[in-house]
Amino acid sequence: MAEAVSLLVRVLRRPSACSGLSMPQWDLLVRQARRAELLAHLHAVFEVECLLDAVPPAVLRHLESARTYARAQQRVVRWEAHCLRRALRSLGLPVVLLKGAAYVLAGLPNARGRLFSDIDILVPKARLAEVERALLQHGWMSTHLNAYDQRYYRTWMHELPPLRHLRRRTVLDVHHNILPETARLHPDPVRLLAAATTVDPQGEIQVLAAEDMVLHSATHLFHDGELERGLRDLVDLDAMLRHFADGETFWERLLARAQVLQLQRPLYYALRHVARMLETPVPATVMAASAMGRPPRPLSQLMDALFARALEVDHDSCRAPGSGMARAALYVRAHYLRMPLHLLLPHLLRKALRGKGEE
Repeated sequence: MAEAVSLLVRVLRRPSACSGLSMPQWDLLVRQARRAELLAHLHAVFEVECLLDAVPPAVLRHLESARTYARAQQRVVRWEAHCLRRALRSLGLPVVLLKGAAYVLAGLPNARGRLFSDIDILVPKARLAEVERALLQHGWMSTHLNAYDQRYYRTWMHELPPLRHLRRRTVLDVHHNILPETARLHPDPVRLLAAATTVDPQGEIQVLAAEDMVLHSATHLFHDGELERGLRDLVDLDAMLRHFADGETFWERLLARAQVLQLQRPLYYALRHVARMLETPVPATVMAASAMGRPPRPLSQLMDALFARALEVDHDSCRAPGSGMARAALYVRAHYLRMPLHLLLPHLLRKALRGKGEE
């Protein structure tokens, strides 16, 4: 699948290519990486590859500033995890972290330079009301107060309306599943929670099992319509797959788990596009086995074209013809996958009248 890719993607594939960049190219690389929220990640890549000496001083200052900011955010995430542990301790529930916060607390390679907009946790649906009360007592308040938003989240979605802490202003998403109640795919959250692993000495902070973290990341990226940070999420998948592949049975467990959780389609897209874009070394046998999740050929070809455009950096220098239409089509597709038409059409109409950025 030969195609033109951005300078940032070329450097992520081959970090040593940075040694031959001109100053205008360095400038473009910094702008693309900042737009993709990968500037601090780029610093981490160059550091691991012992390439920081090849970075011009003026560029290095941008990378170091991004690294400092990312480290500050990680300190906040660790403190929030501690605060959440205290908030849920009385309920006898562990704090099961998802996505970026989980990568940090688990010490995964993709935590280096990872930026955050919020913290996500997973709790049993039957305990949701208790969790919400406990969080309220510890200073987290709902950010979506009108009646429609409350009903939208509590009736149809897989999470509470986002919560913001009154003093620290951190944002928390409390999930009871990784996909909405109305979605066409139905992964069992009980299985996810049962397989979660502990990452703190007290046994009160957990993350999903390795294969479940990959599947959640894949589902979030390829089942969601917000792809402005798609490349960042693809970088997460690349790093996790390379890291977890050291385990002898990881690929077999990943394929089996995708079948158990009904997530073969997101896994197929994830493996296909992470290998295509970032040249992640996915074994040919695994790629072939994942094809059981592939859609029919005409649809598969269309989705390849849409994702190829939408997963690139959302920057003027990277926008291929049709990129805007691809992102718009995938945005509508994501809502279609999440909600039946009799709910979807009124919801999209409401969003159009209020503005795309509001829920």
